Amino acid sequence: MKNPDREKIVRLEELPNIGKAMAAYLQLINIDHPQKLIGKEAVTLYEELCAHSGKRYDPCVIDIFMSVIHFMESGEALPWWSFTDERKKRVLHKPYQKLVRE
Repeated sequence: MKNPDREKIVRLEELPNIGKAMAAYLQLINIDHPQKLIGKEAVTLYEELCAHSGKRYDPCVIDIFMSVIHFMESGEALPWWSFTDERKKRVLHKPYQKLVRE
């Protein structure tokens, strides 16, 4: 897993758990620099992504958002699945109209 210096990265793809597709999703919701993740809420970003695209994405996208926010705020790089239990505790399950997988 990537573990860059969070003070030096400038591209989203440099973040742990972020590849080209996830970087594109973040850019759709006006997150174009890693620093813009600081102070954000993962569920809110997910809802913005779904609203902007008109699709419902796999809930693991929330886990990925949680992981990169955590990284930018703490410097600790963790795999995205480390956040699944926390997401399940925080988010009420809603029926998904259209599921898009990474």
